[in-house]
Amino acid sequence: MEDVLKVYHRDFDDGTVLVCTDESSKQLTRETRAPLPTSPGQPAIYDFEYERNGTANLFMVLAPHAGWRGVEVTGRRAKLDFAHLLRNMADAHVPGKKIALVMDNLNTRKLSGLYKGFPANEASRLPDRFEVRHTPKHGSWLNMAEIEIGVLSRQCLARRIPDHETLERETSAWQARRSTVATLVDWRFRTEDARLNLKSLYPTISC
Repeated sequence: MEDVLKVYHRDFDDGTVLVCTDESSKQLTRETRAPLPTSPGQPAIYDFEYERNGTANLFMVLAPHAGWRGVEVTGRRAKLDFAHLLRNMADAHVPGKKIALVMDNLNTRKLSGLYKGFPANEASRLPDRFEVRHTPKHGSWLNMAEIEIGVLSRQCLARRIPDHETLERETSAWQARRSTVATLVDWRFRTEDARLNLKSLYPTISC
């Protein structure tokens, strides 16, 4: 926990970029009936009935100090999908810079997964770009990307979305709008706060 809190409050004067990543899922649902007509300016009224159309995975990539974020829609959250996310992060999101990467400690969240997704010469160039920090077990709330997923859910996903294409289009518009205004994350929880408020989680040392 303290390892993550320390990296959040680093100066990063060496050019390293702090990036947090997390994922969520979205149930895709199609409307089975046309919406009821309403008065001009009023929201459409949809029937409670709908048709399930599978699920989609959403990877959130957030640079909380720089104010940009990206959402990648995939069909799964397997090692191969995460390997492609890492390469996109290194080559497209943060080209040419070291990345301090904060992520949950899951079995699919391993840099070794790059070798499952790419040839050895391609996979071997990427791990040195990442300085990985895992959130502790039952401590995913320490991941700032989880906060951003909550915002995405409220502002973009709290409605029926029928298919992957629509989901990609809507999340792309959301991330572009939010990154344009460079919305930052004001993280105030520090190591000193953890030692005071979460002291029950620390081991007891007998003298």
